[in-house]
Amino acid sequence: MSTETEAATAEAGTPPPAGWEEARSRVYAVGLSAALPAVARPLAEADGHTLAEPLTTRTDLPAFPTSSVDGWAVRGPGPWRVVGRVLAGHTAPPLDADGSTVEIATGAMVPEGTTAILRIEESTRTADGLVSGTPRSAPEWREPGEEANLGEELLPAGTPVDPAVIGLAASCGLDTLRVRRPPRAALLVFGDELLTSGPPGAGRVRDALGPSVPAWLRRYGCQVRAADVVGPVADTLPAHVAALRGALANADLVCTTGGTMHGPVDHLHPTLEALGADYVVNTVAVRPGFPMLLARLVDGDGRVRFVAGLPGNPQSAVVALVSLVAPLLAGLTGRPMPVLPHVTLAEPIPGRGDYTHLALARWDRVAGTAYPVRHVGSAMLRGLAGADGFAVIRPGASGAAGDRVPLVPLPLTPGERFG
Repeated sequence: MSTETEAATAEAGTPPPAGWEEARSRVYAVGLSAALPAVARPLAEADGHTLAEPLTTRTDLPAFPTSSVDGWAVRGPGPWRVVGRVLAGHTAPPLDADGSTVEIATGAMVPEGTTAILRIEESTRTADGLVSGTPRSAPEWREPGEEANLGEELLPAGTPVDPAVIGLAASCGLDTLRVRRPPRAALLVFGDELLTSGPPGAGRVRDALGPSVPAWLRRYGCQVRAADVVGPVADTLPAHVAALRGALANADLVCTTGGTMHGPVDHLHPTLEALGADYVVNTVAVRPGFPMLLARLVDGDGRVRFVAGLPGNPQSAVVALVSLVAPLLAGLTGRPMPVLPHVTLAEPIPGRGDYTHLALARWDRVAGTAYPVRHVGSAMLRGLAGADGFAVIRPGASGAAGDRVPLVPLPLTPGERFG
């Protein structure tokens, strides 16, 4: 950081901004140290949670030889005499003699003594009831342990639980999962100048963050109720203290919008001081998104809650979400620190001096390239609406066409895994 920047922050009475990568690592670490407790949940209630321990199977998968087709389980050379039938969910007696067969359904247990399975559509019945045909050379059944062996770890702790994970757990013989619940989040919107309906005018602007930040938080795996969104909160210190204290009563994370500076109506810092919070990160050297913060409060019983101060400018607020909130939530749920993909810049992107530049971009996943978008001012949302993420231009650098740079993806669908 330059001497001029250090002098400016010292004059303002705040420490120098944390580097962007350092801030991400720091908030992830404090989130992980305060990870939500592990609880047992029935499979039907585990969607959206996170595995608190590895998923291991209680049985071989499959647990027994299982027919892959409808047909005939045969022993020895044909033609074969039909001695029975075995359906899924039943056990057939062994085939004891060559030349014998049982009709078998897909998913049924293969009888002991079976040497081949003849597909039903490739078989014929003779006039005297015998079955004839030529079985394929490749086995038509699944062997025990073909997918997994008893006790094998299939998924690590920190895996998000989705319908596929629930189905796998059920196939492993599990009835419950040890998981961490989704974090509960709340939002406080600060600013007397904000309108909550209709077009802006007469010096007042429309609140774009009250409707959108909860949706972003849900996409990061949080639970946010309509009642957890409060604002605009009056621009007074008592109103801020009361609103934040109320939001913290039930939330693991409270996000606030605006008030992160030190102006005459910026009350977030005094509010945090009044509530006994300590800063995890107090400003980050990133543009747009300056200033942002993350603070921590610890109750007498050891319960930890967090406050993320998002800037009031809409795009800057989203930069704060991807920079601080996403890593924090990964830590709270015990998920791995988000690993950023790398992309090739299709066009130049300027640097921002001593600050990391998060530049909105469209991401061509097939080609692995990123294209900067227009309308990217910190108060603008048009560019964000057409972007897939932020290209990361590190301090003291600029991005030239062809450069490989990290990209912070936006979580574009509900429940998408953290990025």
